[in-house]
Amino acid sequence: MNFEVICFDCDSTLSKIEGIDELARWAGVGEAMARLTDAAMNGELPLEAVYGKRLATIQPDRASINKLADVYIQEMVDGVKEVFATLLAPGKDVHIISGGLRQAILPLAEVLGVADNHVHAVDIYFNADGSYQSYDETSPLARSGGKAEICNKLLQGKSSLVMIGDGKTDMEAKQLGVTVIGFGGVCDRAVVRQLADRYTVEPDLQAILPLL
Repeated sequence: MNFEVICFDCDSTLSKIEGIDELARWAGVGEAMARLTDAAMNGELPLEAVYGKRLATIQPDRASINKLADVYIQEMVDGVKEVFATLLAPGKDVHIISGGLRQAILPLAEVLGVADNHVHAVDIYFNADGSYQSYDETSPLARSGGKAEICNKLLQGKSSLVMIGDGKTDMEAKQLGVTVIGFGGVCDRAVVRQLADRYTVEPDLQAILPLL
C-alpha cells in the first residue's frame, strides 16, 4: 500500500444505497430524484444544478436523517469492515469524502473507526422542531470538482493519495499525486470505467486492496 492518504466515497461504495434517493423515496418523490442523481453521477448534469433542488424538494427532517444513518450501516457493502480494519491497523491516513449529508454518514464512520474530522461531507441544518432548514451551500462537496478540492487539501505535504468511488464526481479528483480507483461493485458506470486509473466490479470492497 504505497498511498499516504486513502479516501473513500460513501454512497454505492461503502454502503449499497444512495442516501439522497432513500430520503426521496421516503418523501414520495423517489423516481424524479433517482433520475437527477443518476444524471449527476454519470456526468450529464453538474452536481450544483441538482444539489439544492433535491433537498428543497425532499425537505429531510432530523428523524429521516437519523433513519438514513441506520440504513447506511445496515446496507454496508461486503468487505468494508475488513478493508478499514486492514488500513487503520498500520495507522494509514483514511478519509471519507462524500457529497452526502454529514450527519447521516458520521455513525457509519464511527462503526468503521474513522474520526469525525476525517469525514468530509455536506452539513445539513434543522429548525428547532427538527424540520429541514438548509444545507451548507459553501461546501465544495455540493458542487462539481469539490472532491478534487478536498483531495488537493489532504495532499498538502504528502506525496500520494488514492480516491475510491463509483461516480463521475470521484473521478474528478484525479490530479498530480492522486490516483482514482473506480468501484463498480454496486453501480457499474461506463464513465467511471473509462476515467478510472484502476477499476473493479467485484461486489466485495476487499477487491480494491490489491489495487492499492
